[in-house]
Amino acid sequence: MRTPPYFHSPAHLAARRWFLKQCGIGLGAIALADLLGVKAAPSGDDPLAPKKPHFTPKAKNVIFLFMAGGPSHLELFDHKPDLARWDGKLPPPHLLKGYRAAFINPNSKLLGPKFRFAQHGQSGAELSELLPHLATVADDLCIIKSMVTDAFNHAPAQIFLSTGAQQFGRPSLGAWTLYGLGSESRDLPGFVVFSTGSKGPSGGNSNWGSGFLPTVYQGVQFRTGGDPVLYLSNPPGVDHALQKDTLDGLKALDQMRLDEVGDPEIATRINSFERAFRMQATAPDVMDLTKEPKHVL
Repeated sequence: MRTPPYFHSPAHLAARRWFLKQCGIGLGAIALADLLGVKAAPSGDDPLAPKKPHFTPKAKNVIFLFMAGGPSHLELFDHKPDLARWDGKLPPPHLLKGYRAAFINPNSKLLGPKFRFAQHGQSGAELSELLPHLATVADDLCIIKSMVTDAFNHAPAQIFLSTGAQQFGRPSLGAWTLYGLGSESRDLPGFVVFSTGSKGPSGGNSNWGSGFLPTVYQGVQFRTGGDPVLYLSNPPGVDHALQKDTLDGLKALDQMRLDEVGDPEIATRINSFERAFRMQATAPDVMDLTKEPKHVL
């Protein structure tokens, strides 16, 4: 059998990229092997236990603000002087040649920005006149302008932003963070989601889902009023002792099945019940903003 010449090269000449490609594993297989290791881990291992990162991080928490339906970036951070010159005009033919998209036809005119921009701070960051207060801290901002997307409809674009793909089934940013770093909290979820409005984002739960990762890494949606999580409180007639006995019985049955088949989703169910039980005492206090000092609010 003929083999490529690099098979006979010294080991130190084999590049890492070649190794990942030619050895038939790739990054996806490496991640799969790691996930299989999670599945094969003893049932006593906590998948949410804190994990030491490769480098010492400066940040302790991640707060990701996704403001669907907010003002256009063209009116806030992304100054397009050429677009202003084309305001009200038909786009040049080469701009839309071969491009097919909903709501765009040959007679669609361009709309330029309606507000003035100016440079601020030592960095010279260009911000709109709509953001006078934010402009005072321009040097503390990191504004990324190199991002592009092919998704122009709401749901695919939102899922793309949250997961890196327009298709369903990929882990969200929060799920990857929880998977990689774990959580220091034993009584509260490591990944919490707040959603405003009655319908929520167009992309639905996929914006904070775990995708192909075990569901233990998906986000837990908190309500902004009343009980933080629906059905967290005990129903009438069920006291703490009765609930604890019930959960202990369910855990014993789930543990028997987990030991038999090793399904990580069973471990997720056990973890979810135990966390929900602890959250009954901790979640209401966390969501009670009346106890926060004035300098925080």
